[in-house]
Amino acid sequence: MTTSYFETIQLIERLHRYFLDVVKVELDRRNILDINNVQAMILHNVGNDEMTVGELTLRGYYLGSNVSYNVKKMVENEYLIQERSVHDKRSIRVKLSDKGKELHDALESMFDRHEKLIQSADISEESLKDAVVTMKKLERFWAGQASFTGLASLEEM
Repeated sequence: MTTSYFETIQLIERLHRYFLDVVKVELDRRNILDINNVQAMILHNVGNDEMTVGELTLRGYYLGSNVSYNVKKMVENEYLIQERSVHDKRSIRVKLSDKGKELHDALESMFDRHEKLIQSADISEESLKDAVVTMKKLERFWAGQASFTGLASLEEM
């Protein structure tokens, strides 16, 4: 028997894969071959900020080793600039290069295009907001379960 909970988990996973496919199509459409879809989303999450790989891991919820590898590849392909922190020589900060900024802008353009198109898919702003509320509740629930302490109260959500 499939429960709504399990169906939601499967759907989130499937949606994530579809979204990465959409990003890949956008990269292909623009003939960008030296970066993959996951790296493009990491780059997008860096945005106009300058941050350490650790901060990127925390903000983007990526696995640390994967972020380190992907950051290395993006530095090699000149999407990111890597600099040693002035205050902590052990820490390395990354920011977008001009090439990275161009890709960031291209992804922003894709998101803007999608926001206009989504209205014709019979998906309202209100239903998207409701989905976000539900997903944030799931995020807090799973974070509580992952900490092995559970949640004190579901009413806090």
